[in-house]
Amino acid sequence: MARHLGSYRRIATAARWPLGVALTSWHYMWRTTPMRRREVEGSGERDGPPPLPEGISTDELQLPEAGVGPLFHRTYRLRMRHAQVSAEEIVREISADLDRVAPSELATFNKVGGDKGEMRAGDEFVVRMPGPWDGPVRVIDVTPTSFRFVTLAGHLEAGQIEFRAADEEDGLVFSIESWARSGDRLSNLLYGRLRMAKEVQLHMWTSFLEQVTELAKGRRAGLLESDTRRVDDEVSGGS
Repeated sequence: MARHLGSYRRIATAARWPLGVALTSWHYMWRTTPMRRREVEGSGERDGPPPLPEGISTDELQLPEAGVGPLFHRTYRLRMRHAQVSAEEIVREISADLDRVAPSELATFNKVGGDKGEMRAGDEFVVRMPGPWDGPVRVIDVTPTSFRFVTLAGHLEAGQIEFRAADEEDGLVFSIESWARSGDRLSNLLYGRLRMAKEVQLHMWTSFLEQVTELAKGRRAGLLESDTRRVDDEVSGGS
């Protein structure tokens, strides 16, 4: 499958990089969303990535064992009350058009494989970000209340990320959970040493959750949660 967009769209995306970085920094400094943020040591047995679904080809996949540095098991979660949609409905709306909830100043999801307006296993996206990086991913699992991506060669990270919703007694819960290492040494430097990528990533996914709440026409209940578990020992690839 082709993962490259036309030159016009690539130029338009690149033109947003400086503005995107500036807007991201500004919004991050002034954001007021109450948040519980926790970072602890994890373990390979508990925090390794889930197995790949049966029948998934590993061609071009960038799994954790191909990455650099520690594995980070991250979970971002938001609970909302009075949502006007169910877990299945919100996942269906988001999976049909990820840009409806993506923070536009930071990332856009360009579908380069698969039909528009729906999501199926095998579909591919390139996440365009405000910098000289693209984030190619492939859909490996879709259920009525979740979908999961795996990173492809060239991504900043090596691993998996899952988006899911759940109807609970006290409201609708939406969470984003990832299991990944840095894709290369530069990414590891930006994330682990300079912490720049880490803060941008936090801002991106928490902003995503806030826009999910708006799309669901709900109200945030309690603190937005961000949990990171760092695993420094040998990491399984989840295959």
